[in-house]
Amino acid sequence: MHGNNGSVDGDPAAAMRYTEARLSKIASQLLRDIDRNTVDYIPNFDDSEEEPVVLPAMFPNLLVNGSTGISAGYATDIPPHHLGEIIDGVIMQMERPNVTLEDLLTVIKGPDFPTGGIVQGIDGIRQAYRTGKGKVVVRAKTDIEQLKGGKEQITITEIPYEVNKANLVKKMDELRFDKKVDGIAEVRDDTDRTGLRIVVELKKKQMLMPFCSICIKILTYKLHIISTWLLLQIKLRN
Repeated sequence: MHGNNGSVDGDPAAAMRYTEARLSKIASQLLRDIDRNTVDYIPNFDDSEEEPVVLPAMFPNLLVNGSTGISAGYATDIPPHHLGEIIDGVIMQMERPNVTLEDLLTVIKGPDFPTGGIVQGIDGIRQAYRTGKGKVVVRAKTDIEQLKGGKEQITITEIPYEVNKANLVKKMDELRFDKKVDGIAEVRDDTDRTGLRIVVELKKKQMLMPFCSICIKILTYKLHIISTWLLLQIKLRN
């Protein structure tokens, strides 16, 4: 992909005349052997051409990249997963058709969100994989750094999936400006080409304040989200 394709700050993608794209090596595996009658074809919307019912994907793209959709009486919300873990799970399923969920969870640990974050607990993951519905709590990844003069700062390096970073920083700075959270000296976005970095600098007098007492209020503004899954796939029948 070349050109501006949007950003975690919610910036829209550039106009089509400014972007170009081509299939990557892994994406080409979604179309591999499509010319060898590997899948069925049906007429398109105006019967002018034929299109494949499904792609002859060499890996479960629905799980790897995730999917969100709404239809008449149906809805799905599948989170993305790690490619290597999903392939290991598929191989395990092929070698052992009666494999249990507990066995699959030894190779598929859970979702793999592009923006990182920390998934808290595995009960929600187990429920989602067992029943098709579930919720997990995803929190930002934070560190505490020591500054000169005895001050401290909270550094956020990963945020939950689909959280708008620009809005997050704005909301956090409003907490400081409105004095809803005491002890915050500055909130700034130091993100650059090396990676995401949001800094919450604390006042010196607040250096001994427990870390969680500040975070609990900040987490209200999407440093902590609940990811809801609805794992639904419609099985095509002849």
